[in-house]
Amino acid sequence: MYQTDPPLSPKETLPTMYDLPSEDQDQPGLPDQFHLFQPQLLAETFRPPDYPRDQIFTGSDLNLYYDLRHPSWYKRPDWFAVLGVPSLYEKRDLRLSYVVWQEAVNPHIIVELLSPGTEKEDLGTILRDVEKPPGKWEVYEQILRVPYYAIFDRYKSEFRMFQLTGARYAEVDLSDFRFWIPEIELGLGVWQGSYKTVEMPWLRWYDKDGNWILTSTEEERQKAEQERQKAEQERQKAEQERQKLEQERQKLEQERQKTERLIAQLRSLGVEPDLE
Repeated sequence: MYQTDPPLSPKETLPTMYDLPSEDQDQPGLPDQFHLFQPQLLAETFRPPDYPRDQIFTGSDLNLYYDLRHPSWYKRPDWFAVLGVPSLYEKRDLRLSYVVWQEAVNPHIIVELLSPGTEKEDLGTILRDVEKPPGKWEVYEQILRVPYYAIFDRYKSEFRMFQLTGARYAEVDLSDFRFWIPEIELGLGVWQGSYKTVEMPWLRWYDKDGNWILTSTEEERQKAEQERQKAEQERQKAEQERQKLEQERQKLEQERQKTERLIAQLRSLGVEPDLE
């Protein structure tokens, strides 16, 4: 093969997202509802304050191509976030896959949602077949070096966080099922509430004050409630003004009646009051 001088970079020589498959060839088909809804909630509430939205990419059930030595190898995280990359591929196109040698930025956090069929691979307890690609744990920890790896088991309402410490992941002792990530000024935790009309424990992001970051629907609902409260306050203010005017009218009426009685008394005594 012809060798250029200087050699071309992997970005120039290896397949792009347009060349690589975007579907999961081993497990075709759509995920269950939880695997659809939970990543949506994570994406909606992932708002690092120091990153504009057009410099954040989040993916779910998307092929993540990670090894330039084996361009066809990929993992398919349930959800992941990358910081400092355009939200659109090359600022112009929706991503078909996430190809690390094209993007040059690895995910900052990956979330896997445990299910009976994926639990062993997600937790890194399965023995690797040397004839096959490495498992998720090895890819996230050893190859991509993803700083944070979160695992959520909805069946047990169990949230576990692993942080890259040196060469290995170390499990973090969580407080109140929450974990704060200082460099992005966001925390990830378990929230008991209703999302998509489903009441259950969900994984979502919170801010530095410990408040859950609102989804667009929740923001609209909050805005509508604030407007309702404002309208109610204005109605109460108008009612208070009306009552004040009524009190003043009654006071004037009382003064008028008092004056008329006084005039009547004077006239009964033969005194004509000076009304000018």
